[in-house]
Amino acid sequence: MENSDRLNKFRQQIDDTDAEILRLLNKRARLVIEVGKAKEKVDGDFYVPAREQKIYKGLVKANHGPLPDEAVKLIFREIISASLSLEKPLQIAYLGPQATFTHLAAIKQFGRSAHLIPQKDITSVFEEVERGRANYGVVPVENSNEGVINHTLDMFIDSDLKVYAEILLDISHALLSRSGKIGEIEKIYSHLNALAQCKNWLRNNLPHVPVFDVTSTAAAAKMVENDPKAGAIAGEMAGILYNLETVTKNIEDNKFNFTRFLVIAKNVSDKSGDNKTSILFSVKDEPGALYKILKPFADRGINLTKIESRPLKNRAWEYCFFIDMEGHIASGHIKEAIEELRMNSQFLKVLGSYPKMRPRD
Repeated sequence: MENSDRLNKFRQQIDDTDAEILRLLNKRARLVIEVGKAKEKVDGDFYVPAREQKIYKGLVKANHGPLPDEAVKLIFREIISASLSLEKPLQIAYLGPQATFTHLAAIKQFGRSAHLIPQKDITSVFEEVERGRANYGVVPVENSNEGVINHTLDMFIDSDLKVYAEILLDISHALLSRSGKIGEIEKIYSHLNALAQCKNWLRNNLPHVPVFDVTSTAAAAKMVENDPKAGAIAGEMAGILYNLETVTKNIEDNKFNFTRFLVIAKNVSDKSGDNKTSILFSVKDEPGALYKILKPFADRGINLTKIESRPLKNRAWEYCFFIDMEGHIASGHIKEAIEELRMNSQFLKVLGSYPKMRPRD
């Protein structure tokens, strides 16, 4: 058989396979529509992150290649997103503008079929969800190198919204410009956190170029679009959106650089096999206060993955604490520990229990 005949044969097999994939996708879509009808009858949530995590884990376990696991997850992310839009188009508020890392986190969690609505600040994201104009919100809460986003933590003190899910995003920064030539850059724009995450690279490679803090990495890229002598530190998606060239990529000082985002909602998430619970509370300023905080969890062998304190704005020298722990609020030992802590607290809120994410998930 000649090479052209073999090539035509393989192409026909690909066409037949594509037709079968399309048939199965539409079969899946019809099943999703029926699931949506069943959820309406029992008033169930349309978006269930625990169910999605189970799907992804099952697919990765069943995958024997040659497609890599990450590609399989990306493909099914969009299949699930399109399916959710058949049940009910999701409205997702996120800290904008477009091409920020929060935008990428929202796409990672909800896919491109969701209606992603950029907001000017974190307060606006909370307000959109509280007023029912968005089903969910996506906000950054901490970076593995630079620490917590205080504004996000502060919003939970007065808000009744819950943490519905978390997203871990691998953060990679690129230096962008119109020409793509490092020698033509006379100033650099970026968000303060991005500048901090790339400070050693900047000191070693562009020590005499002034840097300017702006509201977001995407805003930096937009400014550079009209300035041939400027550079922006941002994600490569921002470069595509604003027609910029990549001067060099992966300029973050620490290659293990993750930002954690929270999905906020009015309702709480279902229990999955691997959960995390978040709470906030305040205690009296007295000897032994920290011991009383930690003892209920230590006594029950509960792993606290984060403890963060914030000053109360209306009370001088008094603090509230944010704690993340492994486990679900429905578990007896978690519930007991929180109730014991409540007796020693001035106030306490359970912010939510939700599926735990790990780097590279």
